[in-house]
Amino acid sequence: MTRRNAPIYLPRMRPLPARRAVVVSVLDIGSTKVCCLIAKLSPRTDDCVLPGRTHSIEVLGYGYQRSRGLKSGVVVDMDEAEQAIRLAVDAAERMAGVTVESLITNVTCGRLHSEIITATVGLAGDDVCEADIQRVLAAGSAHTVAEGRAVMHALPIAYTLDGNRGMRDPRGMLGERLGVDMQVVTAEIAPVRNLELCINRGHLAVETMVATPFASGLSTLVEDETELGVACVDMGGGTTTISVFVEGQMVHADAIAVGGHHVTMDIARALSTRLVDAERIKTLQGSALPSQSDERDMISVPPVDVESDLPRQVSRAALTRVVVPRVEEILELVRDRLAASGFAGRVGKRIVLTGGASQLTGLTEVARRVLGRQVRLGRPLGVAGLPEAAKGPAFAAAVGLLIYPQVAQVEQFEPRNIASRWSFGSSTLARVGNWIRDSF
Repeated sequence: MTRRNAPIYLPRMRPLPARRAVVVSVLDIGSTKVCCLIAKLSPRTDDCVLPGRTHSIEVLGYGYQRSRGLKSGVVVDMDEAEQAIRLAVDAAERMAGVTVESLITNVTCGRLHSEIITATVGLAGDDVCEADIQRVLAAGSAHTVAEGRAVMHALPIAYTLDGNRGMRDPRGMLGERLGVDMQVVTAEIAPVRNLELCINRGHLAVETMVATPFASGLSTLVEDETELGVACVDMGGGTTTISVFVEGQMVHADAIAVGGHHVTMDIARALSTRLVDAERIKTLQGSALPSQSDERDMISVPPVDVESDLPRQVSRAALTRVVVPRVEEILELVRDRLAASGFAGRVGKRIVLTGGASQLTGLTEVARRVLGRQVRLGRPLGVAGLPEAAKGPAFAAAVGLLIYPQVAQVEQFEPRNIASRWSFGSSTLARVGNWIRDSF
């Protein structure tokens, strides 16, 4: 029997000011790249196409480094990971002309787990007030979690009033008992703690942590998709994450420790070449769809020892025979995870593929066949100032981190067990400083 304990919460983010612009820094830490974005968020009217966007986003600085010291989102070498983070943040600071002290980062490691929690409280008066909303949200988030795990997100999906379901905002309504269905996303503490330690070693504070599937969905999905039901599949280098949105809310999140780098490894082994050359061959020549000309088209494969051996010539068909099985495996895992989530029916016929590995030639067509749904390629939406190199699907999670502060207010409630909150050296003086900064 799994031992249960009081929940531990990752740091919560302060709400954005409604009337003034702010500068936000984010850090996307992946298995193949580390990307830092610094952006100015300015208040604007709500967008009718992109849900929850209360601020316009203008990117001021951009830094990008090849990821080192990480494997499938997990830190395996603290020094190398710290160095990659330092270089990415430094490049963004130089471009933006600002100094980063704290930032928002994403989390893919820690065996992300999603579950739906239901909580009910009695109303203090005849109608629902803000205090009742806070109480029921706190009750929902205060469920016990498995030992060694921390709560990343506690997102209200819908409210109930005296058993009547499907209410999005019950404030002012009459009733006796208020309930809420919440999606709670948890992660293992140890790998998340190690990730934060890497950032702290660079003299940077973590303002909050966001699950990668949530961030990717925020940046690539439009309102109609999130209302009707959609799954966003972010195919990264070391991991593939899944988020399901229904009626405008994320209702499920999951992560699979396999991604585009596994395709690169398969090519390197099968063709006996270096990883860097295998990645280049995959990007320029790789395809998930066989064609009639594959047997005639030849590819030059550099040897592992470039000084003593000569490049070999192999057919494109040989390359395709290596790529296709791994791509189908990843998509079949996605299909099985969706079926196990219980939300496969709610997703309907809509799948959005994003992430760097989703750009492989022919992947969209294979995904339609394996998943049995309509599939489109998702790119970051509604952001100005991004360089051309960062406008593709590979940067969906990074842009989603810039969008998260605009929707973070749904999680702005204080858990009952304050002493159990995730804390890395927070002090009374720091809390007073935060209060002064927020108030003035």
